[in-house]
Amino acid sequence: MSATMRRVVIAVKPGSGWWVDAECRGVDPAVFHPDPEVVGADVAARELCASCPVAEPCLEYALAVREKDGIWGGLDEHERRKLIRRRRRAAQKVAD
Repeated sequence: MSATMRRVVIAVKPGSGWWVDAECRGVDPAVFHPDPEVVGADVAARELCASCPVAEPCLEYALAVREKDGIWGGLDEHERRKLIRRRRRAAQKVAD
């Protein structure tokens, strides 16, 4: 199963879980994979995420599975990598 197909299944999967309440349920997954060459192409996805009641668990899911593509919980892949690095540095400081 391709990564894109997996995202579609997650976004519309019935039953329990955070995705049941996601604003993106039923939205074309292409919205969350904007063309990086087009300025503002990510606005629609970020607006949906900003109003989503489950943006935080969505983001945590993407971080946990190391999702490499798309916008999850309002962050793109570059922003998620930065967040992971910040968390690692903070955890290291606590451990030291």
